[in-house]
Amino acid sequence: MDRRRFLSMCIKGGVSAAALTSTQLQAMQNLLNQQNYTDYKAMVCIFLLGGNDSMNMLIPLSGDEKADYLASRQNLAIESPLPLSPVSQLPDTGLNPALAALQSLFEQGDFAFIAGVGTLRAPTSLSDYQNKRSHIPAHLFSHNDQQGRWMHGQEKQSLNTGWGARMLELLEAAPGFASNISLAGTNPWQRGHSTSAFAMSRSGQAKIHPLTGTSTRAQQFDAAISRMLRQQAHPLANSYSQGLSKGIAQSQAMNASLEGLAPLPGFSDMPLSQQLHTIAKVIASQSQQGGGRQIFYATMGGFDTHDEQVTKHPELLSTLATSMSEFHRAMDSLGVSQQVTSFTMSDFGRTLSSNGDGTDHGWAGNQMVMGGAVKGGDIYGQLLPQRLGSEFDVKGGRLIPQVSTDQYSATLAKWFGLSDGQLLDLFPSLSAFNDLYLPMMRS
Repeated sequence: MDRRRFLSMCIKGGVSAAALTSTQLQAMQNLLNQQNYTDYKAMVCIFLLGGNDSMNMLIPLSGDEKADYLASRQNLAIESPLPLSPVSQLPDTGLNPALAALQSLFEQGDFAFIAGVGTLRAPTSLSDYQNKRSHIPAHLFSHNDQQGRWMHGQEKQSLNTGWGARMLELLEAAPGFASNISLAGTNPWQRGHSTSAFAMSRSGQAKIHPLTGTSTRAQQFDAAISRMLRQQAHPLANSYSQGLSKGIAQSQAMNASLEGLAPLPGFSDMPLSQQLHTIAKVIASQSQQGGGRQIFYATMGGFDTHDEQVTKHPELLSTLATSMSEFHRAMDSLGVSQQVTSFTMSDFGRTLSSNGDGTDHGWAGNQMVMGGAVKGGDIYGQLLPQRLGSEFDVKGGRLIPQVSTDQYSATLAKWFGLSDGQLLDLFPSLSAFNDLYLPMMRS
């Protein structure tokens, strides 16, 4: 984009071009020049709010494992699972048919599951839990606390930053606003010391519309905006002025980068699909610049299935699978599937046992990762036996994780570009585990 067109957009936005020129140009430069990278990579976090019953995504197909599953899941047991052929030698395992849209991605090697993952500070046994050892995570089974633990990358205490933002800050001295984009508002994962999420709606970035004509009202509006954007004597007023100017500049820069993009067909009108559609458009814009790092955050709610799980959960999984498969097709069409990795997080797994109409808050669960850089077609971690009273069951089918959220997250951060030393800085509890990360990503 040339300077003339850029300034034209400022004017069309109804704001004094003179007041914004330098700020807008700096925003555009930050947007287009993604910090000294020779390659492009993007990470897309899809947070499943409420605690997904993810153990019911992978279904034992035969033997004692199937008998245990049927006995524990009772009325929640899934009929007619779809066959999977994981690379690893695992017990016969099928896929919840509601996830059918992802079956082909698994078989072609662009999709994988991580089994038995949850919040841990160190390897934990049933005895450790029963004797309340000091390394047991705080506030287990609490929505807010466990969401925070997933996003912070360590026990919160006084920590107010998330591992997504801190990862960017380890890679970049001053991450640009377009490096850190949320389609679901503010969240702990994207809050850093020098960066925070640039919020967009699922329909894209709002534009500033001018007041038309040369009426007194339009002139007064333009004058008022110009006054607000000038340096102010009062510190609070000046801070507001700078914030407003920065926000307008970033919004205009983002809109400028998205204008003229070819349509990306194939997305449905479901909320998650629309979030991923907007992410795809931003990726299409930024990846064309040749280098940079971006993280994105999208959410899907409704997973707190204490009741009506038999009808609710298949609908949720079907929506999730359809939206993810649409996004993967878009990445393929853009030629960036190797550079974009999508993954799920959720508060926790849920109980194996039914409460009569649904499930209650659990601990370990299964997660999903997708992209051309994924060593797909496999299940990483440990498939936990869905058996009540097993050595992994702390009570009522709440299973102890065998893979920590930190190991899972560190695997993604390693692919993104962090060194082993930086991983230990980002996730302090990693030092308690033999393996820092899982072998699920290609370099």
